[in-house]
Amino acid sequence: MTLQIGFLLFPGIQQLDLTGPYDVLGSLPDVKLHLVWKDLATVTSSTGLVFTPTITYADCPNLDVICVPGGAGVGPLMEDPQTLGFLKDQAHTARYVTSVCTGALVLGAAGLLRGRKATTHWAYHDLLAALGATAVKARVVRDGNLLTGGGITAGIDFALSLVADLYGEAAAQLVQLQIEYAPAPPFDSGSPQTAPAHVLAQALKRTAQSRKDRAEIVARAAARLDR
Repeated sequence: MTLQIGFLLFPGIQQLDLTGPYDVLGSLPDVKLHLVWKDLATVTSSTGLVFTPTITYADCPNLDVICVPGGAGVGPLMEDPQTLGFLKDQAHTARYVTSVCTGALVLGAAGLLRGRKATTHWAYHDLLAALGATAVKARVVRDGNLLTGGGITAGIDFALSLVADLYGEAAAQLVQLQIEYAPAPPFDSGSPQTAPAHVLAQALKRTAQSRKDRAEIVARAAARLDR
């Protein structure tokens, strides 16, 4: 039976949150990948790449895997009843409910992280608790059928972990070899723990406004969940 995998697509998506896992999962046999949005109009990513949805919420089948990427556009999604309703409906029947980066905040706003372990991008990690999650600092966090990936590039780690669950470790290792996923970054600056202090300070400055805005949205989402 064909595996139905759906990625939420939306304006302001972080393209690598989507395309990293998409390439991994698209390498599997007998899968159908969907780019799901409210309508079929093109959407523009946070860095300007343009994507075309392949199916709407209304026409989307029951998914085996639902994945919510992150990006600059997650704020509006966290307060969009249509999107949150779609995710809650799909989560009832999906084998796996998943996210990459700040997509976890959208799952949280839908009430899908309550009492569950989860992760997200390091700059927004502390916002998970308000949404009822147990925040865990890791590249990939698994809690039952919930799989969440950390920031952006962790989406590839997440997707390989999911492949191992679905098809076994040998299949995941084959995909890893095919995409030559053997990270050897030129700098050891990929986390707050290893980045030089001045680099971390710049990163925090760049995300300060976004953190403030999202913290306010999270507070509103948490209040709705408690009603």
